[in-house]
Amino acid sequence: MSLASLPTPAALIDITRMEHNIARMQQRMDALGVRFRPHVKTTKCREVVQAQLQAGARGITVSTLKEAQQFFAAGITDIVYAVGMAPTKLGQALALRRQGCALKIVADSVACAEAIVRFGQEHDECFEVWIEIDVDGHRSGIAPEDATLLSVGSILHEGSMKLGGVIAHAGSSYDYDNDADLVRVAEQERAGCVHAAEQLRAAGLPCEVVSIGSTPTALRAQQLQGITEVRAGVYAMFDLVMHNVGVNTLDDIALSVLTTVIGHQQEKGWAIVDAGWMAMSRDRGTQGRKQDFGYGQVCTEDGRVLEGYLMSGANQEHGILSRQGEADRDIAARLPIGTRLRILPNHACATGAQYPEYHAIAGDGSIAIWPRFNGW
Repeated sequence: MSLASLPTPAALIDITRMEHNIARMQQRMDALGVRFRPHVKTTKCREVVQAQLQAGARGITVSTLKEAQQFFAAGITDIVYAVGMAPTKLGQALALRRQGCALKIVADSVACAEAIVRFGQEHDECFEVWIEIDVDGHRSGIAPEDATLLSVGSILHEGSMKLGGVIAHAGSSYDYDNDADLVRVAEQERAGCVHAAEQLRAAGLPCEVVSIGSTPTALRAQQLQGITEVRAGVYAMFDLVMHNVGVNTLDDIALSVLTTVIGHQQEKGWAIVDAGWMAMSRDRGTQGRKQDFGYGQVCTEDGRVLEGYLMSGANQEHGILSRQGEADRDIAARLPIGTRLRILPNHACATGAQYPEYHAIAGDGSIAIWPRFNGW
């Protein structure tokens, strides 16, 4: 199998870049003295997760119970399902735990805690539950000072569940593009989650784990006193959103989409390729940010960035490539029909989800097929 023989569009992983990204994050967590638990939702791929664990990660974070099932089947037992628990999914969580999976689940409301306790008592199961903390108003969770925190903790503890700890995600970190703001948000995330843990402990409730994380805050935190573990996911691949945030270069991005030029609109300066939004995803996460990359950054087949050329538009199976600024009237000569290119994605999680497998390229040019899975 060679790059030239692959049908397009295809999702490519540059293994050398991936391994560099994984080592960079793990070394930083080791230096900060915390356990690292990668979020595997970005790639949903056993080979990638094995590389993360071999580098020193302990346990994984998942965003779906299907991920938990798949990775437990692959031999990983220490798993956190980091999405609030819908009562209808407790049966799936129970089945995993009964099979030997050390699955941790999340709650952020009295109603959710009561549902977990009720189901756990009915099925004689002591679920381990982490309370989600809202450290930045970005999404879900309980504010550290909210009295609901102690209510949820008490319901779980007195209901004979294991109150394992607290968990937070500073999703607002994606909104910034300078180190000063990222350092500030990282400290806000740390301090908020630690304060929540202290509130629980002061009330006589157990709180062993204090878990925080996002790729930007993990890479910019100055100190992690009081934190027991960090979680991050997109760092293994990186993408254009993270590039705009300022935590990776274009040459760090390990995921790309291989595509072929199939036509031109020369008077408009367009090249048409066979990768549209079904291949790249509809995610326009760089829109309105420091640099708008359209649907992706254009690179040569071997991965060299073509400065100024973007996938500026996309239909379902057609991508439009153009030069920023003045139209390239010579684009048909520059990128003739049959030219193969790579497109760096806005959002690695969303682009990866368009494919059933990755073509993983080693430093010597050899290619392996790495399956991934989708769904819930």
